[in-house]
Parts: sequence; C-alpha cells; structure tokens
Amino acid sequence: MRLRRLVIILGDQLNLASAAFDGFDPEHDQVWMAELPEESTQVWSHKARITYFLSAMRHFAETLEARAIPLRYLRLGEHPYPGFDAALLAQIASTRPEQLIVVQPGDYRTLKTLRQIADQAGVPFEVRPDRHFLIDLDDFGTWMAGRKAPRLEHFYRAMRKQTGLLMDGKDPVGGSWNFDQQNRKPFGRAGPGMIPEPLGFAADEITRAVINDVGHHFSDHPGSTAHFDWPVTPEQAAAALEDFVRHRLPAFGPFQDALWTGEPFLYHSRLAAAMNLKLISPRVVLDATVAAGARGDAPLASVEGFVRQILGWREYVRGLYWTRMPDYLDWNHLDAQAALPAFYWTGDTDMHCLAQTIRQTLDYGYAHHIQRLMVTGLFALLLGVEPRQVHAWYLAVYVDAVEWVELPNVLGMSQFADGGLMASKPYVASGKYIQRMSNYCASCPFDPADASGEMACPFTALYWDFLMRHEERFRNHPRAGMQWRHLDRLQDEQRSRIRSRAEAIRRHL
Repeated sequence: MRLRRLVIILGDQLNLASAAFDGFDPEHDQVWMAELPEESTQVWSHKARITYFLSAMRHFAETLEARAIPLRYLRLGEHPYPGFDAALLAQIASTRPEQLIVVQPGDYRTLKTLRQIADQAGVPFEVRPDRHFLIDLDDFGTWMAGRKAPRLEHFYRAMRKQTGLLMDGKDPVGGSWNFDQQNRKPFGRAGPGMIPEPLGFAADEITRAVINDVGHHFSDHPGSTAHFDWPVTPEQAAAALEDFVRHRLPAFGPFQDALWTGEPFLYHSRLAAAMNLKLISPRVVLDATVAAGARGDAPLASVEGFVRQILGWREYVRGLYWTRMPDYLDWNHLDAQAALPAFYWTGDTDMHCLAQTIRQTLDYGYAHHIQRLMVTGLFALLLGVEPRQVHAWYLAVYVDAVEWVELPNVLGMSQFADGGLMASKPYVASGKYIQRMSNYCASCPFDPADASGEMACPFTALYWDFLMRHEERFRNHPRAGMQWRHLDRLQDEQRSRIRSRAEAIRRHL
C-alpha cells in the first residue's frame, strides 16, 4: 500500500506535540528517522554531542513505538547510507509517499537538502512551522521590517508585552525591563563556596549502547563521554528544570557572568540542550522560572536575567538566523583571516583561562555563555580568526549546538562578523576583564596588566593591537568610540612594542 505521508523527524525535533504529527493517521502515514554519519562528520563533532543527539533520538523512537506510531528508524551501523540523500531517496522509493512532511529544521543546509531530495523524487514537500518557539518566523519578519538597526532589547520588550511574562499591566514587574547591571558580579577572592551540583542522569541501557556506538564509529573525534549525564528524555528534562529552579536560580542572576577554576556549571541551568532538541518547551521553562519569583523563591533580578536569555535572546537569534541565511554564513565584516589555533582542539596552552575553558569543553561538551563569549570567543576575535572556522568549532564541540542558535551568537555576537546586526559593538576586552571575573589569572604565567612585555597577557596585547588595527573603523562609533579613544594615551613607542608583542604571539601560535 502506498503511503499517504512520510513524516521526517530530525534529531532536534523530539516532541510529540510537534506540528509534524498534525493529522497523522497510523493507517496511512509513517515516521522516518535516521542516524546518519555525515551529520556527525560535516563538522568534527564532540563525542558527547553525538551521544546526546543519538540517545535522545533512540529514546524518542521508543516512545513512538510504545504509542504504536509506525516508524522506520535507521540506526547507526545498521544501514549503508552516509547522509540524507541516499537514505531518504531509498525510503521514498520503497514506500512511494504522496507527500513529505517536515517541521522547520534547525539549519538552512538540512532544509535545502530535503527540498532537493523532494524535487529529485518528484514528491510534494510541506514544511510546517515549529510551534516550540514563542514567535513564528513570519511574525519575526514583520517585527524586523523597516528596522534599520534591530536590537535585542527592543525585541525582548515586545515579547514581554506579547506573552505577559513579568508584566504588571502595561509595565514591567519591578519597574524595569532589565536588571543586567545587577547580574555581573564576580565571586571575589573567597570563591563561589559550596554550589549545589546540578542533577545528572546515569546512562541507561539505551545511552550506554549509544556511547559504545559513538566510540566505535567516531573514535577519532574530539572530547569524551566519561562525564555524560545529560537529560535525554522529557521526564529527565522536567526534573532538571525543577532542580535548577530550586537550587541554582536564586543565585543565577548576580553570578551568571562569573568564572571559576574547576567549576564548569556554577549556577547555570544546563537546560539549553534539552530545549534545543525539544525535550522541554521554553514556555514551560519560563513559567516555572516566573512562578519561582512570584513565590519569593528567587529574586527578581535572577528571574528576569534568565527570562531574558530564553524569551529575548533565544527567540531573537533564531529569527535573525532565518532572515539572514544563507548569506549570513559568509559574512566577515572585520576581514579576519587567521587560522583557528590548534590548541582549541586540545586545550594545550599556557593561557590558563583558555586551557580551563577548552579542557572543560572537551570533558563535558559544555561551557557557559561568558566562557564562550569572553574567553574562547574573545581570543579568536582579538587574534583575527576567520569567522567560519570559529563557527565550525563551536558547532562541533557543544552538546547544545544547533546552527540556528550557534551561528548568530558566534559570527554576530562573538566575532562581530555581521558588522553589528547581532551586537551593536564588538565584545572586546583585555585580560583584566578575565582577572576581574575569575580566579583564572592567579594560576597563569602571564600578566593581564601588561600589554608589551615578554610575559604580557596575550589577551591584553592582542586587545590593544585589535584597537589599533580597527581604529579608523570604530573611533567614532556611538557605543564603542570611548573604548577606542583610550588609544590616545599611547605613545608611538608603546604602540610599536604592543604590535611587536602581538606579532610574536601570532608567530608562536
């Protein structure tokens, strides 16, 4: 019997409430899922990232089977197909569906590939909206229309009004839209003290089998699965949310930008991966967070700071991605051309902040947003690394990396490759920022206050070199100009010494 619909479920669409299942008829329709090697090798993916996707997919497949939903599941090592093209064309040939159905994918490449396959097979192809998000792409496009300089803060306020979250009538709860100034505290010399460990989930039989498969098929890939304890089912994601709200949300706000040696998670939620694979709804996460504030279990600054990350930032970057792709991938506003240093794949560097962050990333597939923005991202920006190489690294090494969220944050916010679309100015700082926000510098041989000596911090030397290289571009920038005018206090001899130190750093790398 010929299929009516073949419903394609991708690895980041593991949600029974998905529009993919609207009108699904088990008598006439079938779900298709596939573990395809090319999805892990198009970038050199971290073993934990591969494990996360495959384990969550297999758990979801088990749920579908338990509900008697017809499913064709291609498991790694049990089929001959490297990528979508051959695998999906074979399934179309065997089932002859009248229509292909997919929910909006998480990256442009996959959407383009699926359209090409449907065209080649001569099968009608329907792309359904992703109801997981709080604003659909058409509405985001309407909001963007006519805005010469779209800004996250303006979008965030509009989303607050639209959803009613943290609103008191027409006004924001607490009288302010944004408590960011209260959310930038370092721990100080005493450190963070005892932080509640985030809830982890022991590998069950499915996850253990995935770990074995990943070790067999992707043995040369970076990273480790030794610490793998991520939530891979909706039930586990819900438990992780409850644990975060109860134990870490109250202190999340003030210390969300802080860094500390040997503390990979601090007060962060670890929920991004579960949300990005659709194991838990962002609205559920937001409602739980706001409810904690209403009960008095978390201060408003912590609640608002977390809400801003999900309701504002997360929704905003998705909209930017889809309104700017495919051109976005090739933007390089600062004409950065350097190669990504090899130590990004090993952590073998004398710079303690980078060694800490990269080794943690290789161990866990995780680093929090300031480690990404102001350690690994900042160094690549100051060094002048070609943006697509930076993008490929971030997409490869983090368990929560899906291109719609990763690309705007890396190319836009971190590397300023989009010229100010995502962030109005480059996020640049010297080593003294890292010294202020962490204890990393205490164990580092380099001096964050020195820009030109033999033991000058590479961040500091490259920071001043970056300012000089881009002086003409940013000196009169309305938000960054003051930072660039600090160059006025440098004498020609100082500038020369800094350039020499920066050049020595580049040669060493």
